[in-house]
Order: sequence, then structure tokens, then C-alpha cells
Amino acid sequence: MKYIALLCVGLFLLLTSCAQSEVETAEEENTNEFYELRVYKAEPGKLDDLNTRFRDHTMEIFEKHGMKNIGYWVPIENTDNLLYYVLSYPSREARDASWQAFGSDPAWIEAKNASEVDGSLVAGVESLFLKTTDYSPVVTPSVADNPRTFELRTYTSTPGNLNNLHTRFRDHTIDLFSKHGMEHFGYWSPVEADQGADNTLVYFVFHKDVESRDASFDAFRTDPDWTAAFEASVENAGGSLAENVESILMKPTDYSPTK
Repeated sequence: MKYIALLCVGLFLLLTSCAQSEVETAEEENTNEFYELRVYKAEPGKLDDLNTRFRDHTMEIFEKHGMKNIGYWVPIENTDNLLYYVLSYPSREARDASWQAFGSDPAWIEAKNASEVDGSLVAGVESLFLKTTDYSPVVTPSVADNPRTFELRTYTSTPGNLNNLHTRFRDHTIDLFSKHGMEHFGYWSPVEADQGADNTLVYFVFHKDVESRDASFDAFRTDPDWTAAFEASVENAGGSLAENVESILMKPTDYSPTK
């Protein structure tokens, strides 16, 4: 009996250790990875060619050099020929080393030159370096059975109120989003010392479709729990927490790891 009791204790400790390890692993995936949101503006008439290059060459070469493809999207209303995508890396140093290796890879140089016989495909590139918030789900590629509409939202806080904005999201907003049918993909802030680090929140949520998105936000905004949380946060901060909110509705590309 004494042996069985010791065995049970040992099994309990092992299971507890495994569970703790899983939690720590999930937290490490969020806190240790370095993310980059990149936005490409394609030359007029070149977006299809740019997508083809990513589909047939770029993504594979990214992975070869340690870059993880998270997702690729285009705006539903894409009058500016934009392509958005998110990559992740183990660290900022790993990111820089990966891009250096990618840029000098003969396979990339060959693919780039072949695709640009009739001119460059990209008119401009913007990049934002990001870290996940402590309330973000683990950011990982996922494919749903049915198409999803993704929404990229960028909040600019009022001066000194980014932490208050994070608190409101952590304690209230994300649960209310879930209550009203919105699903979470990732929440980030720019890394320290980068532009926007002291006033910017960037996040992706997804919806069944545009109509469901509109219905979810209508219900969210009129929810008494949200009204109470919003008013309390404004009162505590002595004013609004956000001075600007931008929203872009997007659909995944056919080659995106997240759809």
C-alpha cells in the first residue's frame, strides 16, 4: 500500500509538472517570439504577380531562413493594391540575420529577377516590429472549415494611457468580444524604442463574414457591461483612452497559412 501511495504521488507530481510545462511553453511562445507586420504596396497591375511570387517562392525561402509564415491578407476593398503579412522570429537578432541570409540567397535572387523582367512588383514597403501583449492568445496559423473575415485594428492611445488601454482590454474588452461572437487571433504592441511603443495597440480578430462583424460590434457597443467598463476607465483616466482607431477588413490569400 505504501508503494502504491508513493506511486500515486509521483504520478500526480509528473502530471502537474507536465501541465505547468504546457502553460510555460504557451507563455514563452507569446513572450519570446518577435513579430513583424509588413505591408506591401504593389505597383499598378502587379498584385497578382506579387502574390504568385510569394506563393511559389518567397514563403518557402522565408522558412528556409528561419522565418515563420503566420498569415497573408489583402483588404476586401483593396484600391491601393496592398498585401499584409505577419512573420515571427525567435528574436530581433534572429530576424535581422534571417533577412540578410534571405536577401543573398541565390534562389531568392533568381525568383526576384525572373518576376521583375517587366519591372518591379513592389512600390513601397512598411514594417512594424511587434511583441504580443500578456493577454494575447498564442499566435499560431490556423485554417477554418469555412472562410473568415479578418479585421486588423490599430489603436493610438491618448498620452500616457496605453497601459490603461491594455488593462481595459485584458479585464473587459476581450471577454466581451468573445461574448458577441468575435474570435481572437493576436494582440501586439510595437517593441520598446520603436515608433508607437508608448501609444499603440495592434490586433487581429476574425468573424464569419462582414455582416457578422457589423452585428457583433453593434451588440458589443450597446452591451451594458461594455458601457460600464468604458465609462469607468474614462473616469479613472480623466478622459478617453484612445485618440484614434483604424480598422481594415481583410481576406486571406489563397496561400496564407491562416485562413
